[in-house]
Amino acid sequence: MEDAAREALNEPAGRFRALAFGLRLPEPVPCRELTVHEDGAMALARLRALLVAARHTLEVSSFLLGRDVVGEEVMALLAQRAREGVRVRLMIDGVGLYLGGRPNLRPLRTAGVEVGLFVRPWVSPLRGRVNLRNHRKVAIADGEWLWTGGRNLAAEYFVAPTAPWRRDGPWTDLSFDLHGPLAVQAREQFERDWATALGAPPPLVRRMPLPVASPGEALAQLLPSGPDQADDTLHELLVDACFNAQRRILAVTPYFVPDPVLMMAFALAARRGVTVDLLLPHRSNHRLADLARAASVRELLDSGGRVWLAPTMLHAKLVVVDRTVALAGSLNLDARSLFLNYEMMVAFYDPQALDRFTTWAEQVCASAEVLKPHRVSSVREFGEGLLRWLTFQL
Repeated sequence: MEDAAREALNEPAGRFRALAFGLRLPEPVPCRELTVHEDGAMALARLRALLVAARHTLEVSSFLLGRDVVGEEVMALLAQRAREGVRVRLMIDGVGLYLGGRPNLRPLRTAGVEVGLFVRPWVSPLRGRVNLRNHRKVAIADGEWLWTGGRNLAAEYFVAPTAPWRRDGPWTDLSFDLHGPLAVQAREQFERDWATALGAPPPLVRRMPLPVASPGEALAQLLPSGPDQADDTLHELLVDACFNAQRRILAVTPYFVPDPVLMMAFALAARRGVTVDLLLPHRSNHRLADLARAASVRELLDSGGRVWLAPTMLHAKLVVVDRTVALAGSLNLDARSLFLNYEMMVAFYDPQALDRFTTWAEQVCASAEVLKPHRVSSVREFGEGLLRWLTFQL
């Protein structure tokens, strides 16, 4: 293992890849036909196309499934594909099922869709832990195509919400799809999550031989994190990447409540002259998280970082470090996502992929306002500390 890690050091993004290898994460594989979705309409169209094109198997996992126009459309498509002979499995987080309005899953089961709830509320397979969430979001067709990112299967992540009390437009989110062996690795991860959801023993996944990348071929790497990993994988990768950044860190997240170590890594990068740009929503869908983020935002600003506030709800998750690596997927930059949730990011090492994600973020930044530093009282700082603790528990 040490020899392989040393070999990784000589590759592009060598330090990052060597650490990922040391954390026993899936190896980088060729990434083909990457499409970064420009907006919710494109993301929904690409999801429809993937579901319709599947010939043999469909695996779909989402934190929540909305009881709305998008959730109903996805369920109808899954039921149709199951009736057409495709093996369809749908996994929803047990808490997310309620947050989505408890959609009626009975027609899916009647059509032949296999449905699993991941860690039902108040019943956890992990020694009584009741606050674990499966935040991973994937749709996999035939182990060949992967659709993933930050979007849950509900209207606000794609189009304007349909509930009569909602007056906001569609959220800004980030998702993408690609073709190739990364989809195989994502399906292997789905199999393990599926076994957890059903309370079954870990599956004996038959490892498929992975293709060897051609010289210069674009590479991507699946990066799962959560209680199923021996380490806090994404936290450790992010801390190391920030400590070794040389020019720029671009981070996009709906909630910014990092732990002290990751906060220090961001702040020290800014203090040594690295451009640190943080893009947040002006107001997120979780008011407690907005209040709890204030201390971290001030610390970053005081260290020389820049904070941008998007005018609408921003649910995207993206970190780009130098022209070295871009991470996109489901991870929020808060302690819950970093240490409790089951999460999944994809690391991209190809310069063209990095440019696509950077361009996407900078287009969002163009309509955002720069946040100016300001001072607060010690009483407010104390209250913010309590809120940070509370947001970790919820």
